[in-house]
Amino acid sequence: MLRRALQSTKNRYIIMSTGYKISEQDGLHYVTFQIVRWIDIFTRQVYRDIIIDSLHFCQQRKGLEIYAFVVMSNHIHLLLRSEKAELSNTIKEFKSFTAKKILEAINTEQESRKEWMLNLFEFSAKQHKRNEQYQVWTHENHAETVYGNRFMDTKINYIHENPVRAGIVEKAEDYLHSSARNYAGLDGVLDVILVPQFLERIGLMRSLR
Repeated sequence: MLRRALQSTKNRYIIMSTGYKISEQDGLHYVTFQIVRWIDIFTRQVYRDIIIDSLHFCQQRKGLEIYAFVVMSNHIHLLLRSEKAELSNTIKEFKSFTAKKILEAINTEQESRKEWMLNLFEFSAKQHKRNEQYQVWTHENHAETVYGNRFMDTKINYIHENPVRAGIVEKAEDYLHSSARNYAGLDGVLDVILVPQFLERIGLMRSLR
């Protein structure tokens, strides 16, 4: 599964440059989903729950395989692939569904930032003819095809270290909405497929401490 997705010689990597367009629908990809205007919407639990629940649904029903993830205040990083070779469609459906659920939550929950956020979502939508009244996510996914272990390890580490670099936690595994917990053997909010060689590297690092 993972071996087929990588299709590389050991310790070598290639990043396919296609303007971030997903050309291999069953390939392993590093992606970033960003909220428009960098709105810090995921500082509230209700919105983070929408993301986690939706990712879980995609795993169960859409054949989405997730190897690493982190939900930050205004963006999400993931290392993933589509078992059904439908990655672009799955991402499109995920972003469409979560946008609707986020807008519903803004209008039904006690949200002090309601008018401010809706105004920014509406302003962003007006910048593109294809949008409806509101735009929650940017259209870009910043997808990079992963062909080798070195690049994959770099991206997993980057994903897990996001909350540490942001000064939110001291240790990556202390951040609840991240697969760093899964790799540390702790309970996580979302199941992921653990990458063996990354687990081995973590074990080596801990033994040297």
